[in-house]
Amino acid sequence: FAMHANWLVAAAGLGEIRAVEPLVGGANNRVFRIEAEAGVALLKAYFRHPDDTRDRLGAEFGFSRFAWDRGVRALPRPLACDTEAGLGLFEFVVGRRLQPGEVDASAVDQAADFFRLVNRARSDEAAASLPQGSEACFSLAEHLNLVRRRVERLTDLPADSPIDQAARDFVNRDLIPMSTLVFEWVEHQAKKASLRLEAPLSHSERCISPSDFGYHNALLAADGRLRFVDFEYAGWDDPSRMVADFFSQPAVPAPLEHFDRFARSIASHLPDSDSHAWRASLLLPVYRLKWCCIMLNEFLPTGRKRRQFSGSPAEQEERKALQLDKARAALAWLRQWRETAG
Repeated sequence: FAMHANWLVAAAGLGEIRAVEPLVGGANNRVFRIEAEAGVALLKAYFRHPDDTRDRLGAEFGFSRFAWDRGVRALPRPLACDTEAGLGLFEFVVGRRLQPGEVDASAVDQAADFFRLVNRARSDEAAASLPQGSEACFSLAEHLNLVRRRVERLTDLPADSPIDQAARDFVNRDLIPMSTLVFEWVEHQAKKASLRLEAPLSHSERCISPSDFGYHNALLAADGRLRFVDFEYAGWDDPSRMVADFFSQPAVPAPLEHFDRFARSIASHLPDSDSHAWRASLLLPVYRLKWCCIMLNEFLPTGRKRRQFSGSPAEQEERKALQLDKARAALAWLRQWRETAG
């Protein structure tokens, strides 16, 4: 690790390393503040496991380099990477995390501006080399099947402890019946609109998505500007999915009062923009359901191994209880949605 880190810092023109400080908060990776002769940088050691084959480093560094090279500055500058060692070096951004309730119209506009600036260059030749986003979907059927698979993975959770049993009961008693209602509602709405579930988006309707995009992955600088971080899942995707996902992030939620304006802003550069804004509203409960499933990843074998990479056993048990509470709250929102949905 030390040898690769020294090479990266030198390759970025920062000279020799003087100090390495581990940082808290990396759920999937180990993150360090690097103090070097010529400045400070952020070093990420990316999680790798045979059951999780996504190239987190490649996606994040490729997206960041693409955006930075085209003048986008609302993200950390990518400095150097070592694919063999799974290490990425980035500009160290000074700022604080937003708290729930702090997201206002300005914050929503900054997120929309960031997305638009990145996608202003989506016809560039270099954009074609960007990968598809993690779990990218280009038809309504793909979106539904994606979330169905997430639900199915939770149907046989182990019951090794009381908290594990509670999660298993929640899935079988509450989550699965709600998923059926959500899927049936989307299928009914699509049929009413004479929209084929299997119809794919054309290339002109697709976007370069930051993915996992939200205020949990943003830093607020002293001047009030946001810098967006963590693009491990970035790539080509459905813009309506990005909007629905953006308003489903549970840690620092974007208020739904801004949903329509944000969705129309994102769709404004697309052909038939009204249909894409409507499509985002159609996908919102689907991605709320998906996030309910994501909150329960702690109870799956791969999720446990990933957290073992970045946290202690005591932290893992505490996190499982916290995530189950979050999943219950997410499902409560879906119950309210179902009462008002047409």
